[in-house]
Amino acid sequence: MDTKEIAFKGFKMNGFVALFLHLVVLTAVVVVCFLMSNPVLFVIGVLGVIKWFVLFAGYMQLEPNEARVMVFFGKYKGTFRETGFFWVNPFMNKKKLSLRARNLDVEPIKVNDKIGNPVLIGLVLVWRVKDTYKAMFEIDSQTMADTSTANSKEVTAGSTVGNRMNAFENFVRIQSDAALRQVAGQYAYDNNESEADELTLRSGGEEINDQLEQKLNERLAMAGIEILEARINYLAYAPEIAAVMLRRQQATAIISAREKIVEGAVSMVKMALEKLSDEEIVELDEERKAAMVSNLLVVLCADEAAQPVVNTGTLHH
Repeated sequence: MDTKEIAFKGFKMNGFVALFLHLVVLTAVVVVCFLMSNPVLFVIGVLGVIKWFVLFAGYMQLEPNEARVMVFFGKYKGTFRETGFFWVNPFMNKKKLSLRARNLDVEPIKVNDKIGNPVLIGLVLVWRVKDTYKAMFEIDSQTMADTSTANSKEVTAGSTVGNRMNAFENFVRIQSDAALRQVAGQYAYDNNESEADELTLRSGGEEINDQLEQKLNERLAMAGIEILEARINYLAYAPEIAAVMLRRQQATAIISAREKIVEGAVSMVKMALEKLSDEEIVELDEERKAAMVSNLLVVLCADEAAQPVVNTGTLHH
């Protein structure tokens, strides 16, 4: 991802040194000017008082994984990432951003899979701001944040940062919905017997998550936002077809079970006929063998226990 962010190269001073000069040296100069009877010094003292208050706007502090986007009368001057307490030009607009990772739990949305079945799919992702220039100036996050702040009853410095990050989160949420629809539409919810090896949403696992993360990063690159992890955390058929699909799965399971039962029954019948023949227990003609095979298959494949019938007749006429 090409970055447009640059490091801040303007003047900066240690905040504690600046605070000492501000509160001690400048205050002493202002007091001396007011104590003197010279009108010129009195004017200098008044200007000093004004400067005393203006200088307070230059202080700022940064914690780890925070940044300040420095704007001087509308011109981008760079991004300040150094942690600590500093003083800079008080006329510099210092827009604060958080670079920490944030979670987003996207509520399940209804999409159509590859074969047109409506499914509910949701995801959870981890994101963070990577390029502060793009985040602040490539998308209209500032207007959204300012509008949110204006509509709130209480306006504080922390709420401005929070509203700005909420604007980013709203942008990520909308783009994640679009990416989720795009990825989900490329795969079926589950495979059928004719496409047993095809990748599906249900069995895709890491491969589906990797594609989802790639699509999200492509969409969010313009906003300077990076997706650290994206995972599907909810997947189900939509309610209108869930019952039908459940019956389909039950039918598939029943057919599979019947196939195993028939396979085992045929093997047992074959073994029974071979043992009767090898050990010469009884000789059966083809008609008797067919009847025996039919009876054994009925007994072995039936869901209920067979009712025995005692035959007291003879095998030979």
